[in-house]
Amino acid sequence: MIKTTTRNLALILLAALLTLACTRKEVRLEIYATTDLHGMLLPFDNTEGKSTDRSLANLARVVESGKKENIVLLDNGDILQGDPLAYYYNFIDTATTHIIADILNHLGYDAATVGNHDIETGHAVYDRVRSEYNFPILAANAIEIETGEPYFEPYTVIKKREMKLVVFGLITPSVPRWLPESLYSGIRFENMVATARKWMPAIQAENPDLVIGLFHSGMGDGDNGGDDENSSLAVAMNVPGFDVIFCGHDHRKDVREVTDSNGDKVLVLDGGSRAEALMNVSVSFDRRGAGMNIPLLEGRITEMNTLPESSGFLERYRGAMERVREYTSEIIGRSETTVGTRDAFFGPSAFTDLIHRMQLDITGAQISLAAPLSFDQSISSGDLRIRDMYRLYRFENFLYTVRMTGGEIDRHLEHSAGHWFRTMEKASDYMLNYRTDDDGKPVIVNGTARLQYPSYNFDSAMGIRYTVDVSKPAGARVNITALSDGSPFSHSASYTVAVNSYRANGGGGHFTAAGIAGKELERRIISATERDLRFYMTEWIREKGTISPVPLSEWKIVPVDWAADAKKREMRMLFGNN
Repeated sequence: MIKTTTRNLALILLAALLTLACTRKEVRLEIYATTDLHGMLLPFDNTEGKSTDRSLANLARVVESGKKENIVLLDNGDILQGDPLAYYYNFIDTATTHIIADILNHLGYDAATVGNHDIETGHAVYDRVRSEYNFPILAANAIEIETGEPYFEPYTVIKKREMKLVVFGLITPSVPRWLPESLYSGIRFENMVATARKWMPAIQAENPDLVIGLFHSGMGDGDNGGDDENSSLAVAMNVPGFDVIFCGHDHRKDVREVTDSNGDKVLVLDGGSRAEALMNVSVSFDRRGAGMNIPLLEGRITEMNTLPESSGFLERYRGAMERVREYTSEIIGRSETTVGTRDAFFGPSAFTDLIHRMQLDITGAQISLAAPLSFDQSISSGDLRIRDMYRLYRFENFLYTVRMTGGEIDRHLEHSAGHWFRTMEKASDYMLNYRTDDDGKPVIVNGTARLQYPSYNFDSAMGIRYTVDVSKPAGARVNITALSDGSPFSHSASYTVAVNSYRANGGGGHFTAAGIAGKELERRIISATERDLRFYMTEWIREKGTISPVPLSEWKIVPVDWAADAKKREMRMLFGNN
């Protein structure tokens, strides 16, 4: 009896295996994700005034070459800011369908996450674009204060080839550190790890074959808890359930596999910026008769310019490119000198001091604090055009006037100098603060050194006379001797100071280091412009007609001879021999 039962069981198992073999089939999907496009959707760089070989024209060809049912298209935010193309349709031509909505709808995008620079454009812009998209915008941790529910969609379900994918979106929680509340009124931003953990049961209840994280946040540190600017790895490693996570925001390119707290593998990709790369995950589903799906994942970063362009896409948007090119070519004034950011790393520069002059004239403040927003940018002498203003000022910051004491200004500049410079013990030491390897040597990429911190946090001041002593330790380098007119400067006195909205809302940590944070920072704000700073700078140049930018701010790096020698050496380290 036992033998008969065993034999019958074996026959049943054999039949089941044969049935499974007959019903098993492989289903392949290609998931493509873009991130931090910053307006670079069409193959023309409107800031530089020249064609480029990286844009969504390359992606369009990929889409045309495949089958729509096999392709999932995602965008990871920061798409509405960064190029005159975006600005033109954000604030100038607001009557027609936004070019970005038109392009993403045309390509057939399935979902997108909102980024901090999208929020920076203000409710009127991102709410309008959201209404024009044919797909959902995601951000589960952007919470509508009135209802306590996500302002955007928390996740979306995508069905392709009988497969069910859930895409879950998050935005960096650091938005309030950088932007004025008026731009995100009625919204608060919550911890990424806690939000993902909260929503995972609902996601799993959808019975998905694949769970995708679409996070406008860099990889960061897996142990940071989820409140940091870059917390994608923290979610990947601490919230089980994700198969793939696409990162953004930090403009880095990376593909790695990490292990979550259940011991399962998670594929994590980060895709650079400005259409330089395309994130791609190839998914193979082994679909079995019982409905079990085993995904096999292969992730890669593809350089966008290695992909051919779509001629049909180019023809469709040729008119839009011409309209924006005409807008950016408008002459607004003239400059008698060429200015660039390179000198700004080594002391007063005509480039940064032009920003200082504008900020002081526009606000009437006593002191200006500003930094070079671009690492390597220049404006040639001759006619000044609209596109040159994007070289001068790349972000849509507003201009604030705040009240600070002399001591707070001193600490603000100390914080800047601490990020900007190393402590030199001898003349041959490095002066700038570089990213270093395990041996303490500057990291060299493509023949040039990389700075530890972004240049937009290297604030200098106009309106005061001071020195920065790089032979002294961080926190003890700045010595302010007087106001620029020679009158005494006092640590206890109160001054009006012009700063951009990023800094005035705590960006870079300068105000926190100065001892001003939270509600106190809000109380210090005297006034704010109604439009972005670049708009007022453009009008300032129109009014002046001709400008002659020269270094004006009265500060210097000491010891002077050490700084001069370091500039000769380190200019080549940063920029090569160009």
